Amino acid sequence: MKAAVFLDRDGTLIEEAGYLDRLDRLAFFPFTIDAVRLLNRAGFAVVVVTNQSGVARGLLPEAFVHEAHQFITDRVARGGACIDAFYYCPHHPDGIVAGYREQCECRKPRPGLLRRAAADLDLDLECSFAVGDRWQDIDAGKSVGARAVLVRTGVGRVTEVAQQDRVEPDAIVENLIEAVSWILRQS
Repeated sequence: MKAAVFLDRDGTLIEEAGYLDRLDRLAFFPFTIDAVRLLNRAGFAVVVVTNQSGVARGLLPEAFVHEAHQFITDRVARGGACIDAFYYCPHHPDGIVAGYREQCECRKPRPGLLRRAAADLDLDLECSFAVGDRWQDIDAGKSVGARAVLVRTGVGRVTEVAQQDRVEPDAIVENLIEAVSWILRQS
């Protein structure tokens, strides 16, 4: 079994753009590819886990989620890095699109995406890390026994000061490259 770093997408791996619905709105942080490459070299599986409720809300087609993930994959690969897999939840209980309007196990903070990735990729969840800019990312990681890092990018600064009665992150850092640095010091 292999340890993984589960990365949230919007606000963590790429800049927050609201409901990302066009590739021209997809912007990488300047450190994204370096961060992924460092995780690759350290032997971690890099897995993106992301809620994409814009599909259920009728704001973007599910095909665009695949297109965006392929774009990210290609750009990261050109930088000599690799994302092992993408897992996303297109559901939302208040969605307007039939078939996507549901309360599911894959929508973070529930752990379904992480558990599915662990089963598919033979990952050791208790030796893994979750990184994100929202409490739901932290909760999802902690619920499977992973260590969790809150980044202040995206909505992380607001998240950090927002009232919450959830589990505490193991670390709070400025951005993904600092999260990777913290992860590498732990392992």
